[in-house]
Amino acid sequence: MIITVTLNAAIDKTLAVPNFTLGRRHRAVEQTSMPGGKGVNVARALKALGQPVIATGVAGGPTGTRIIEQLTDEAILNDFVRIREESRTSTAVVDPTSGEQTEINERGPLVAEAELELFVDKLLYLAKGAGVCVFAGSLPRGVDPEIYAELIGEMHKLGVTTVVDSEGDALRLAARAEPTVVSPNELEAEELVGHEFADDLDRLRAVAEVAELGPREVLMTRPDGCVALLPSDGAEGAATSETYRVTLPPLEPVSSVGSGDAFLAGYVAARYVGSPPEDCLRFAVACGAESTQHFGAGVLDPREVERLLPEVRVEQVELPAVEARR
Repeated sequence: MIITVTLNAAIDKTLAVPNFTLGRRHRAVEQTSMPGGKGVNVARALKALGQPVIATGVAGGPTGTRIIEQLTDEAILNDFVRIREESRTSTAVVDPTSGEQTEINERGPLVAEAELELFVDKLLYLAKGAGVCVFAGSLPRGVDPEIYAELIGEMHKLGVTTVVDSEGDALRLAARAEPTVVSPNELEAEELVGHEFADDLDRLRAVAEVAELGPREVLMTRPDGCVALLPSDGAEGAATSETYRVTLPPLEPVSSVGSGDAFLAGYVAARYVGSPPEDCLRFAVACGAESTQHFGAGVLDPREVERLLPEVRVEQVELPAVEARR
């Protein structure tokens, strides 16, 4: 079983608005509304890929009720802790004429300490039957940024593989707790290592810098694929790492909202069934790309993913020695 954790779940509304311009009145030509938050999106994609998954987290108020009811309608197994304050709503505006998208995410509810303790008890119970736990998304108000790091420690005690996709202090602290996998985008990776990337070599070296913080596997998503560092066995059984550049010719997107979540779901799904590292990366990039052909985060067609796989290029990269920084 795979668990996805979403502490800041939402109702995600996506609107298609041609020629979107700030300060003007518009009419949407297409719209969708569904349960969201990164962990929920990952769960949706894992369900589509046929993997056993349960979504958990906290949800409150009428919006929280909608999240739980709609997940159940989608046949996504879920077990959320109900909280007093209202869960958030997030809105994405996609301009089909330019391909640009604008996202507005509410802060989310204030979670009381007693409510968070109930969630932790539930997660530890669920984890007894799990192989993987994905911690994904931002944190709501009242939740300590160390929560993911603390829960990673608890998962380690249970022998559960841990995956993190977050931002800011929550991601930084989680990375230092030695999770199995972290999956930042490029901006989040720059924040983690403390400097901007000037070129492709910087990006390739960055995944090694992130790995030095603690995680075993690093996946840095990019618009054309990802850069990754994964462990491998050396010639004499010594632990070593390999760096990969993975790319796919660009597709004309319908919406890129949630493509990183579909990417992560693809990687987790392939890893869960024991696929080789390069196949996991290839499948992840194909899932992320295919999801851009749909309106709604975490939505993908497994048959189209399979069709894209031969087009994904996976290169193992040898990096030159790193010069000392002045």
